[in-house]
Amino acid sequence: MAIMRCVQLDPSRSMTFDEFKAWLRRYDDNHDGRISQEEFKEALHGLKVWFGSWKAKKGMTFADSDGNGTIDSANEMEKLVKFAQKHLHMKIYDR
Repeated sequence: MAIMRCVQLDPSRSMTFDEFKAWLRRYDDNHDGRISQEEFKEALHGLKVWFGSWKAKKGMTFADSDGNGTIDSANEMEKLVKFAQKHLHMKIYDR
């Protein structure tokens, strides 16, 4: 059975913070409410981002404040948004 990711996202398109979180949740394969480096990498590959594995690792290093390997708090999600804005050139604005 194939799993389809039904949200097409153009990284240059503007989106809200909540839309960004909803997009990432689609890659939360184990449905634990947290985004792992592997899940973030899959999300970036879905956008066809060059060097997605490397950028996912850098994004996790930047955003994962407690070092547990996942984005699991509002603070960490905000840091991941800042990373996406700066390094992935995504246009994400406040709620």
